[in-house]
Amino acid sequence: MSALLLCSLLTEFSTDSDADSGMDILDDFKPTSTTTRKAYDLPYESLSQSAIEALMAADVEHIRGIFGVDASTASLLLRYLNWNKEKLIEKYMDGASAMLVAAGVSMPEPEPAPSTTSTRGAGATRRPTRKAKQVSPAPTSRKDNGSFVCPICFDDTPGLAALALDCGHGACGACWGAYVRAKIRDEGEHACRCMTEGCALVAPDAFIQEVLLASSEDDAMGEDGEGAATYARFQELLVRHFVACTNHLKFCPHPGCTNTVSCPGAAGRSVLTTIVPTVSCGVRGVVSSISTSSTIAPSPAPATVASGKKPISRTNSMSASQELVRGKEHKFCFGCPIDSDHRPVVCGVAALWLKKCRDDSETANWIKSNTKECAKCMSTIEKNGGCNHMTCKKCKHEFCWVCMGPWSEHGTAWYSCNRYDEKGGIDARDSQSKSRASLERYLHYYNRWANHEQSAKLALDLFSKTEKKMEEMQVTSALTWIEVQFMKKAVEEVDKCRMTLKWTYAMAYYLAKGNQKDLFEDNQRDLERAVEDLSELLESPIEPENIPTLRQKVTDKTVYVQKRNTIVLEDTADGFLEGRWSWNVTVDGFDAPEESS
Repeated sequence: MSALLLCSLLTEFSTDSDADSGMDILDDFKPTSTTTRKAYDLPYESLSQSAIEALMAADVEHIRGIFGVDASTASLLLRYLNWNKEKLIEKYMDGASAMLVAAGVSMPEPEPAPSTTSTRGAGATRRPTRKAKQVSPAPTSRKDNGSFVCPICFDDTPGLAALALDCGHGACGACWGAYVRAKIRDEGEHACRCMTEGCALVAPDAFIQEVLLASSEDDAMGEDGEGAATYARFQELLVRHFVACTNHLKFCPHPGCTNTVSCPGAAGRSVLTTIVPTVSCGVRGVVSSISTSSTIAPSPAPATVASGKKPISRTNSMSASQELVRGKEHKFCFGCPIDSDHRPVVCGVAALWLKKCRDDSETANWIKSNTKECAKCMSTIEKNGGCNHMTCKKCKHEFCWVCMGPWSEHGTAWYSCNRYDEKGGIDARDSQSKSRASLERYLHYYNRWANHEQSAKLALDLFSKTEKKMEEMQVTSALTWIEVQFMKKAVEEVDKCRMTLKWTYAMAYYLAKGNQKDLFEDNQRDLERAVEDLSELLESPIEPENIPTLRQKVTDKTVYVQKRNTIVLEDTADGFLEGRWSWNVTVDGFDAPEESS
């Protein structure tokens, strides 16, 4: 018995030890649940139109439960106060009737008519007061047994159906349909009020749906499917109004995209001085009317799948380069109207730069090429004749257009100036160079900003060239289509880094001089050099014997470029959080620039 008990205890101990050690092993391989978020990233969520409609329905149900009204009334009340539930509850509790009238839900109470009495003789009796006619809520659709004449189009067809809101102002279905379609499709209105002048009653959603999806008897649809399309547009307008009224929601600005992004961390304006809220709606590519039966990337044949090769011939007119461009992620800034990723520069500085580029870029180039400044009053002068003898219209200073020296020093050589070393000419040129320093500085940053912007616009050409090289590698080497994807990855990284570089020049233009700007420009230089090296590798010709070496170089350089880009973005984001950056102009949310001594 003792031996059996000892064996049982040893077995139990061994099992427990094995279980504990097994749990330790599993813990070693268990991935950590916490992921470190980069300093320049912000948490956000992509929402579809149906998800937004669910949020709207939840708000309507919340108000409906508090006020004890139907869903249509709750929805109209929320739209009137821009979906501000707290403000609506406060105002509704102060005066429910007044709020319902203001929102266009109900008619105002009729004023009582003044009482009149008869004064005919002593035995005159008081005439009863004539009460105002109380308008009872009319049904949304009714048929009159008698004749009905539409007050809009004067149609008096027997049996004509009259549609009316609770105000009782009836009209035929055709007029209501044309009016509602015009409001929704042409004016983009989601609040369709009664057509009668002076009536502020708003048509509920059910009434609009009935008008647009009416039967052929009322002839409200017009063309086939137009009523359904208009009602879908009406629902989209409601969603857009809800998103526009909600601080933490924003529509994707890409054409044709209906997704919305929720970013509570960027709802306030104060955070825009510490972070660039770049978000993505979750959609890749360009939304278009391409038929779903025409696939972008056709499925390869079974033999091709087995070998890992990609078919060279395509059954689709869309090339892989177009596929790459169409597959770019929809990224935009949540905090400002700029519909692209403008990291690392914050929204306020980016807006200043874009405004300056719109106003000054072409003007600055023309001024640099065609004008000079007067050496005395610094007025900008354009030469409009062939003579070099210039007279400033403002201060009457006479000077030579060629050497910028005083005209009195030219002696007899008035019209063939070959003088350069006279003190007057040197002083004039020095004064002009100082006045042009600001212009030259701006053009330095603008030309480099525009160069990277132009390079990003030429992405389709770069993708097309890369596609051909990928196919060439596949034909002339043993690499499969999966193995040549390193070229696609490199092109995408170059395109992303050029966007970063473009905006670094906008930031550098407004940064105040100092050590922080020097460090920023050092990181900028390293990233630009790495991007140009990778671009040169992508442009290099393909030689079969050098493909393995090229693959290794491109892969290594892509990783390095990615790291340099991360360094620029993280260091800039940390600088905003730490308050390290100072500007040479006034930027909202930042300290005023220090005056240079």
